[in-house]
Amino acid sequence: MKKTGKNIIVFYGSQTGTGEEFSNRLSKDAQRYGMKGMAADPEEYEMGELARLSEIKNSLAIFCMATYGEGDPTDNAQDFYDWLQENDDEDLSGLNYTVFALGNKTYEHYNAMGKYVDKRLEELGAKRIFDLGLGDDDGNLEEDFVSWREQFWPAVCEHFGVEASGDESSIRQYELKEHTDLNMNKVYTGEIGRLKSFEVQKPPFDSKNPFLAPVTVNRRLNKAGNRHLMHLELDITGSKIRYESGDHVAVFPTNDSALVNKLGEILGVDLDVVISLNNLDEESNKKHPFPCPTTYRTALTHYLDITQPPRTNVLYELAQYASDPKDQENMRKMASSSPEGKALYQSWVLGASRNILAILEDMPSLRPPVDHLCELLPRLQARYYSIASSSKVHPNSIHICAVVVEYETATGRINKGVATNWLKNKLITDNGHKSTVPMYIRKSQFRLPFKTTNPVIMIGPGTGIAPFMGFIQERGWLKQQGKEVGETVMFFGCRHKNEDYIYQEELEEAEKNGVLTQLNVAFSRDQEQKVYVQHLLKKNKEAIWKLIHSDNAHIYVCGDAKNMAKDVQTALHEIGEEQGGMTRTQATDYIKKLMTKGRYSQDVWS
Repeated sequence: MKKTGKNIIVFYGSQTGTGEEFSNRLSKDAQRYGMKGMAADPEEYEMGELARLSEIKNSLAIFCMATYGEGDPTDNAQDFYDWLQENDDEDLSGLNYTVFALGNKTYEHYNAMGKYVDKRLEELGAKRIFDLGLGDDDGNLEEDFVSWREQFWPAVCEHFGVEASGDESSIRQYELKEHTDLNMNKVYTGEIGRLKSFEVQKPPFDSKNPFLAPVTVNRRLNKAGNRHLMHLELDITGSKIRYESGDHVAVFPTNDSALVNKLGEILGVDLDVVISLNNLDEESNKKHPFPCPTTYRTALTHYLDITQPPRTNVLYELAQYASDPKDQENMRKMASSSPEGKALYQSWVLGASRNILAILEDMPSLRPPVDHLCELLPRLQARYYSIASSSKVHPNSIHICAVVVEYETATGRINKGVATNWLKNKLITDNGHKSTVPMYIRKSQFRLPFKTTNPVIMIGPGTGIAPFMGFIQERGWLKQQGKEVGETVMFFGCRHKNEDYIYQEELEEAEKNGVLTQLNVAFSRDQEQKVYVQHLLKKNKEAIWKLIHSDNAHIYVCGDAKNMAKDVQTALHEIGEEQGGMTRTQATDYIKKLMTKGRYSQDVWS
């Protein structure tokens, strides 16, 4: 930093790219205030050097920290988190810092990581120069960030006694280079890390080097109804990939070619031009926004997210390209923190689920250069699925269970989920070639009890059943090995028995063989009143309470975080009150304790 005259460093803990995006925006902002910023991945830095920031005048460390899973740090911030926990004698007294936390109120441990970093840095003597910002992705994360940032910069200016340079114009981070005579062997065609890594595959496989797994099974699970629930099997033979029941498989999807072609048409671009976007800051660790050289087509297909509603900074930077002053004004307004601007962004972009293509179609005067658009769009992220198999039974195969996302928006367009529609179209052989899926494994804390005699209670409606298919396979395998296996109780739920009761044959077979000691299924729409998994829990309250309170059972919940996971928790609180004679507070504490002891695990999403 000294060498390059930078005084602001923005660290990000990011799992799905948003934290990284926000840190890029903040480091870019610094320029508007006559300072020099850089975004940084804590995994790539020696965090023990933090104390030395005080050697730089007016220096500041900003931390954009997302929370992942059950209050955990993101993968790239794990080492930093460990360092903070282990180093009690670290003296950070010369460090100026602030934290913006990214989380989701739906979850138990809301913004745990951001709150911890904020508190811990202060304990180690660092000076907080602006209050912790809390972003809630269940509400409107973008708005939380914009409002925080709007107050943050004036506070920084005041603290360091600097003036804003008033330069509100767009600042390009990358410059375009078009290649005319490049050898096509040097051009990226969708690889995530190393060039040609999809042609010559070398273990170990991880997020920077995914394995191309052939699809061996792709079948529809539901018997009827207008949704498409599917079961896929990926072959990992020869990859040296190991997994445990409860882990997640990450897959790298690609965008729908029809959307990519439409973008090319509307912007009047030849998508097969080979280009590089090169960082104007030559000292930066990040040379390109995505693997370069590549074509616009590859970038828009493999590397960029073209289906999420764009964030306000994208609208702000693109506004200059609208030839109609009214459009320009609206785009800038949506990026401001004025109440009417926020409301317009909320309704016109988020509420209407407008992606970048829809915005271009509905704003004919807006025709940005494609290279600036590619610079601004966020990276297309890997998608995580709970693995629906056990490696004890299927060591060379990973099963996925998912529901295809497709819905009509307020503007009458059909929006399709990127990954689920891409998976749905992965036929076993495509024109004689095997269909493959770029993937890697992400370890989780969602594990069967170490003692096989411990009972397990599994609660997973809909595709939330995925990890439990693995658990059931594993308990069956343990039984076959002659191990004594505790009670195995399943609570599953779906809409109609004869429509979307997925894995019915397997579940009934497991019950017949005594692998499942009890199978409870809620069909929510087969009768007048809706019946859900939490109702069945209450119906079995005596047995459930005995398993939990006397028999040391482990509870597992998988599926929707927003309603189901909360309703299940409430049902368990009520069972504690009714069967255990507790007050509501005692029952709540009792369940919380089970979580801390690792006897109540959740694998939930919103």
